Formats: sequence, structure tokens, C-alpha cells
Amino acid sequence: MPPIYHGVVRSVAEVDGREITQNARLFAAVTQASHDALIAVFDAKYHYGFWRPITAIRNGDIDGNDATERNPSWLPFIETPMHPEYPCAHCIVAAAVGAVLQAEIGTGPTPLLTTTSNAAGGVARSWAKIDDLTQEVNNARIYDGVHYRNSGEVGTAMGRQIGELAVTKYLQPLK
Repeated sequence: MPPIYHGVVRSVAEVDGREITQNARLFAAVTQASHDALIAVFDAKYHYGFWRPITAIRNGDIDGNDATERNPSWLPFIETPMHPEYPCAHCIVAAAVGAVLQAEIGTGPTPLLTTTSNAAGGVARSWAKIDDLTQEVNNARIYDGVHYRNSGEVGTAMGRQIGELAVTKYLQPLK
């Protein structure tokens, strides 16, 4: 699981009254779901091989659409990853983690979900709802300039399905 999600999972694990075995199973299920999500997303990325926004925008004159123009100097806000665009990997992992956490929380109150980024100098981010986290990840990839909206939506849907599968396989009540 990418380290940025450790704090989010800990936000649930640190709720009063939880047992260490519950938390071990939670971390195992989240890790399994996020790894399955990464396998699925990279299989899809290399199956579809969609170009990134930087390539599309810089080559708008040769995309077969007369309504688009070329902008050869356009740059995204972050460095473009060196793999195909579709679907969004960050979105699939966030949604897989979110689905496991939602199943673990159930209908109870959601604790404040917080994580800290070492890469951003210790900046902390918090969310009151799991859906807020997954939507922020989706939007961030678009705002960064490395994904299209559809890739985030598809990645999020894939991640939820993978997370739900992990729940049925790994978070069943102990006998």
C-alpha cells in the first residue's frame, strides 16, 4: 500500500475499543486490496495504452479532431508518469482502500481520516468522509494535468469493486 494511505487506515485503527487482531486484519485487507488494485490498473494501462494529456495537447493538430489545436509548450503541474494514462492508478488505490475502510466502519461514525505527506514536508490532510478522500484524489490527478476525468471515474469504480472483493475474502467474521 502506498505510504500516504497508512495514516488514513490508522485513523480507523486508532478508534477507541478496537482490538489488535481487528487492526491486523484491517491492514492486511487494505494492503491486499491496494496490491490487487495496482495489478489490475497496470494490466489495464498497458492493454489500452492511452496517451497522457501532455501528449494529446501538444499534438492536438494530429488527433483527427478539427476542433482541437496544438499547444506545443503546455506543461502539467507535476511530472508526467512514464506509463499509459488510462485508468488512474491513484484513483483505483484510493477507492480500494476506501471500500475496505467503509466496510470496516459500517454504519458507525467515520473518524477524521488524516494522513501526513513526507514528500510535502510533513503537510497533513484530513477528510470527514471516505468519499471526500477518493474524490479529492480523482480531482487532484486532473488538476495536476496527468489524467482525464473518465480515467479517474473508471479507476475509482474499479477500486471500489476490488476493495469490496477484498472485504468478502479477508474481512469475514472469525469463526
